[in-house]
Amino acid sequence: MDLNEHYLLAISGGVDSVCLGHLLHAAGVKFSLAHFNYGLRNEESDGDELFVREMAKFWDVSLFINKANPEDFEIQGKSIQMVARDLRYEWFAKLVKEDQYAGVIVAHHFEDQLETILLNLLRGTGIEGVYGMAEKRDYLIRPMLPFKRNEIETYMVDHKLHWRIDSSNQKNVYKRNFLRNDVIPNILQGFPDALTTLDDSFQRLKDTGKAFFHLFMTWKSEHITEEGEFQYLKVSALNSLPGKNSMVYYWLRDFGFGYSDVVDIIGAISSGGSGKIFYAGKYMVNVDRDMVILGENNFEQNELTLEATSISMKTQFSKYDILQLEMPFDVDKNPENAMLDFDKLEFPLTIRNWELGDRFVPLGMKNEKKVSDLLIDLKVPIIKKKSVSVLCSKGEIVWVIGLRVSENFKFDVNTKKVLYFKKR
Repeated sequence: MDLNEHYLLAISGGVDSVCLGHLLHAAGVKFSLAHFNYGLRNEESDGDELFVREMAKFWDVSLFINKANPEDFEIQGKSIQMVARDLRYEWFAKLVKEDQYAGVIVAHHFEDQLETILLNLLRGTGIEGVYGMAEKRDYLIRPMLPFKRNEIETYMVDHKLHWRIDSSNQKNVYKRNFLRNDVIPNILQGFPDALTTLDDSFQRLKDTGKAFFHLFMTWKSEHITEEGEFQYLKVSALNSLPGKNSMVYYWLRDFGFGYSDVVDIIGAISSGGSGKIFYAGKYMVNVDRDMVILGENNFEQNELTLEATSISMKTQFSKYDILQLEMPFDVDKNPENAMLDFDKLEFPLTIRNWELGDRFVPLGMKNEKKVSDLLIDLKVPIIKKKSVSVLCSKGEIVWVIGLRVSENFKFDVNTKKVLYFKKR
C-alpha cells in the first residue's frame, strides 16, 4: 500500500478488521472507516456500531455508517448473507467512486480463504474455484490473506486490544459457519497440519490453472474463428483433444453456457447429432456437420425499407454499401454480393426475415424454388438459417441476401444501370 494514498477500511468491529485497523494506524497508512449496520442482531448490532465509532475517535479517522432496512433482505432466491454482501460491496464501490479512495481494505484471512474455496468446490466449480479470493482485485485489497485466525487473535491479546464478538458466527445457520465451526475443526483433529498442506495444495493448483489458461488461450486463438456475429469451431479440432469439455466450456461460459450444457454439446458431437441446437439466454450453439457454431438467439428484425430517393452513389445500408453503376462495369461474381437491374426494381424495396413458404426463381433456373429448399441445398447451418433475410420488390423476392440473386432481377445485355450491394 502507498503511504501517500488514502484508503477505506471495511470494519465490522470483529477481531480481524480491528486488528487490521491497528496495523494500518501503526504503519502510518491513511485510512477512513466504513461500517455497515445490518440491524440483524438488534442491540448487538448497535453495540458494534458504537464500538466502531469509538475506534474512529481513537485512530482519529473519518467514519462512514450505513444502515440496512428490513425490506432490503426480502429478495427471493438469495440468502441473507448474499444480500448483505451485495449491499456492502455496492456501498463500498459508491464510496470509492464519490470520494476517490485508492481502494477498500478488507480483513479476510487464511481461514476465510479456505472456507471460500471449500464452498466453491461444494457448489460445483472448475479449477478457478481453488483460486479463492485475490489479494487485490479491482478496488478491493486483502493484505491479511496469508495470516491465520490464531495468529491474529494472538497479536490482539499480546497487545491488550479489544474487539467485538458476533454471536451469530457461533450458529450453523449459514453454510460458511458450518464449515468454520464443525468441518474445519474436525479436519484439523485428524490432520493437524491441514491448514499448511491445504495452502500448499491450493497454491500448486492455482499455478496449474495459470498454465491451463495459457494453453487454452493459445488453443482458442488457433481454432475459434469469427465471422460477423458468429463464432466457429471445427469439430476436427476436438478429435483426440485431452480435456475437450474444459476447452469448450471456457470458450462458451461467457455466453451463459454451463458445464452441463457443454457435456451435452460434446455428446451431440460424439454421436453425430448434426443439426442440434443448444440455448443459453440470448445465445445458441448449433452442432453442424463439421462445425460448432455460436451465435445470438435473436434474429428477428423489423421490416426495413429502401427508397429510391435515399440511394446515392454510395449509401451504407446494413452490412452492405449500395452503389449505382452505369454501363460498362466490372462483374462481381462473389455470391455474397448482388448486382441487380435497377429498372426491374420497384421501390420502396423491403428487407425482412425469410418465412416458410417463401419462393423465388434462383439465378440460372427457370422454375421457382422454396427458400427453405435453397438453404438445405446450400447446407446452411440451422443457426445461420435463422438470420437469413430477403430483399423484396413489391413483395417478390429479389435476393436471398448473401446467398442467391433472383433470375428475374439479374442484369443482362439490355441493362442500363445496376444497383450493386457490396459487402463491407
